[in-house]
Amino acid sequence: MKVLVVGSGGREHALAWKLAQSEQCDELHAAPGNPGIAKIGHCHPVRAEDGEGLLAFCGEHDFDLVVIGPEAPLVAGVADQLRHAGVAVFGPGAAAARIEGSKSF
Repeated sequence: MKVLVVGSGGREHALAWKLAQSEQCDELHAAPGNPGIAKIGHCHPVRAEDGEGLLAFCGEHDFDLVVIGPEAPLVAGVADQLRHAGVAVFGPGAAAARIEGSKSF
């Protein structure tokens, strides 16, 4: 399975580290990633909030699964955008992520 982890924080590093341990994960990629993730996978200079850039990147690399870690791209609808294009995404849509992005919700 070819997996893309979106984000660059400690949460994404932990997700990438655990995914890399799976026998089902053949290739691990991150956008943008961080130095810790670079030790276990491939990092690419695509910002987590760049929905169009991620969509194009996914089209070029044919990922089996995209895991979005940070709240900001989820609230911005990046998961919805990728799902609408037929990409398998782990992460809530913008409506469900709203509760994470709003302290007054």
